[in-house]
Amino acid sequence: MTKITKAVIPCGGMGTRFMPITKAVPKEILPIIDTPVLAHIVNEAVDSGVTDILLILGPGKEAIRDYFSPNPRLEEALQNKPELLACIKNTYSRANIVFGSQPVPKGTADAVYRARSFTGDEPFCLAYGDDVIYTDGRPVMGQLIDCYDTFGKTVLGVQYVEGDEIAMYGTAKIGQSFGRAHECLGMVEKAPVDQIPSRYASLGRFVLSPEVYAEIERTPTGKNGEYQLTDTLNAMCMGPGVMIYDFVGRRYDMGDKFGAVTATIEYALRSPEYGDKLRAYLKELIPTF
Repeated sequence: MTKITKAVIPCGGMGTRFMPITKAVPKEILPIIDTPVLAHIVNEAVDSGVTDILLILGPGKEAIRDYFSPNPRLEEALQNKPELLACIKNTYSRANIVFGSQPVPKGTADAVYRARSFTGDEPFCLAYGDDVIYTDGRPVMGQLIDCYDTFGKTVLGVQYVEGDEIAMYGTAKIGQSFGRAHECLGMVEKAPVDQIPSRYASLGRFVLSPEVYAEIERTPTGKNGEYQLTDTLNAMCMGPGVMIYDFVGRRYDMGDKFGAVTATIEYALRSPEYGDKLRAYLKELIPTF
């Protein structure tokens, strides 16, 4: 079986929930302390064994290209500060990062299709920029790669979601189960709670087989004239087959302000540099409310 070494990360959307800052700063570059959301996702891919990453940029995303590219002038200025210099070089040197373009927002399937020449006939990881997932073991993309290696089918990363918030997500209809892996019989996008097929929500991580491109070509336009990956995946459930995998990890919804706040707090608490200091501060602060 082909080793999975490529990942695709679409960077579209205007980040309207984080305006006004996203008027000037792409939502993917918003920081968790000192590291952009997108950098956490890139690091997840690299730590999963990915060596080549395609970032598909929409309009107004030039800052993403700047962050993941060398800056000779800055690096020259940091020659006498080796730790900072190494930190700057680390932003772009852990993988071969290249850039694609989606000039007009035509949906998630259209964004994926733009990676065809990059991935060729190989399976690849796909990650959306709204989700950061912390694990202290095998990264999520790595977990999905392992599932793909076992079943040889497209894999959707999911988690079991309690409560009414399940209606915010695409949910999977499941068939036969194999531990944390399950056959996917179809996806329903943002169904009312009384109509969901399961509580397994798709959370922005995939391994896609190369057959996805032929299926995208057959995918009709949906809402707003866009091509949606959910429609493509539903068709693939009827053809080559799709799996879901209930991954292990703490997921943060970085498209939501509260999700971004919790991510910042929890990543800070994990810091060996100032985690203890923050913990002591919070213990003093909380009783004052």
